[in-house]
Amino acid sequence: MPEKRSAGLLLFRRTAEGFVEVLIGHMGGPFWSGRTAAAWSIPKGEYAADEPAEDAARREFEEELGLPAPEGAWIDLGEARQQNGKLVTIWAVEADLDTQRVVPGTFSMEWPRGSGVVAEFPEIDRVGWFGFEAARPLLVAGQRVFLERLAERLGTDGT
Repeated sequence: MPEKRSAGLLLFRRTAEGFVEVLIGHMGGPFWSGRTAAAWSIPKGEYAADEPAEDAARREFEEELGLPAPEGAWIDLGEARQQNGKLVTIWAVEADLDTQRVVPGTFSMEWPRGSGVVAEFPEIDRVGWFGFEAARPLLVAGQRVFLERLAERLGTDGT
């Protein structure tokens, strides 16, 4: 079985006060509803071996947020293996995005499990801009490394 891989794009912006904020999304669906800590993610998704990771990151950003990936210089934040074994590749790009314009994509799943009823759920049910300190506990544990790498690349302490 081929290794599962995901690629994504972490947007960041600088506030008028000089702080850096990142855009992350709360994962949709019944499993994540009611959870806050470690229930947010960088917009990302799986891709096949024959698709370039950068193309997958753009596609997944648009699928999850309903908006095209912003233009700008991409900062390679590298790869990290998630707890589930999936290898995730993330880039960062400096851009602002109005969270009110987000129209999340959906996925189908049987819910409740074993009921035979298939329902639609948003891939991401809300998005928000957060400073590094606020984003850390929200992000799933395996993606926090990308915040550290972005802070390094930007030469900031992550505040």
